Amino acid sequence: MGRKIVVALGGNAILSKDASASAQQKALLDTAEHLVKFIENGDQLIISHGNGPQVGNLLLQQAGGSTPENPEMPIDTAVAMTQGSIGYWMQNAMNRVLKEKGIDKTVATVVTQVEVSPDDPAFTNPSKPIGPFMSKEEADEAKAANPEFTFVEDAGRGYRRVVPSPKPINVVETKAVNTLVDAGIVPISVGGGGIPVVTENGNLEGREAVIDKDFASEKLAELVGADALIILTAVENIYVNFNQPDQKKLEHVTVSELEKYIGEDQFAKGSMLPKVQAAIDFVKATKSEAVVTALDNIDGFINDGSGTIISAD
Repeated sequence: MGRKIVVALGGNAILSKDASASAQQKALLDTAEHLVKFIENGDQLIISHGNGPQVGNLLLQQAGGSTPENPEMPIDTAVAMTQGSIGYWMQNAMNRVLKEKGIDKTVATVVTQVEVSPDDPAFTNPSKPIGPFMSKEEADEAKAANPEFTFVEDAGRGYRRVVPSPKPINVVETKAVNTLVDAGIVPISVGGGGIPVVTENGNLEGREAVIDKDFASEKLAELVGADALIILTAVENIYVNFNQPDQKKLEHVTVSELEKYIGEDQFAKGSMLPKVQAAIDFVKATKSEAVVTALDNIDGFINDGSGTIISAD
């Protein structure tokens, strides 16, 4: 039996500049062409994905059209809505590519709740970027139209809305995901970081937040007993001194080496840092390897082991 792997897709695998449904479906078809290579390699695949652009756009659309008779939905419900829509597109894309390749495999989306602590300090310190990048002028206009929103500069690429981003402590549907894997089905889970819920009086209740997809993917990988966590992003490797004359790519790196680089502020908070931290968490919890590489480097990773491979000390 092949390795059980959780593959976490970055937002660039779904949406670039064109936010239309057709453009995102086309992007996911391209993404599926790459992901199916893991199945061809004999791996047991579990897919996770981000939803920052999609949920941000949905919240802005709702805020712009909200009325007392047709009010906007809370963030946790918007996360569930984008889990469903992206999962629908991804299932269809994967099924189409699998059919073309003659592979008999079912893909199913799990609407996934991810438990967080009600006392997580993130609820009083919004930090998770969602929605489109904006100029300063566009962000000011959006703030004027939605005074309750918070906007910050994100990784030198423009301004984005930020919302609370609590850390995951449990994935409620872990057993369902493993049951699907055992049945030979490819699950799509913790979409957009999962629907944030807390336990109150023995029941699960949603919270207004967006969980980082890399941390949710790590928690899922840990709980399902994955053999590897593979985080796919826009670059083939993690770099130190990124975009500097002495830029250096990391190929094989240990947890302690990455922690040293974090101490040097080598990784951008809005982009690479959470990926590095999630990889470290997975390796520490499981002693298995984590990988950070690009979607279009899957062949290189499978055949040559290229990418950044993070291992225990």
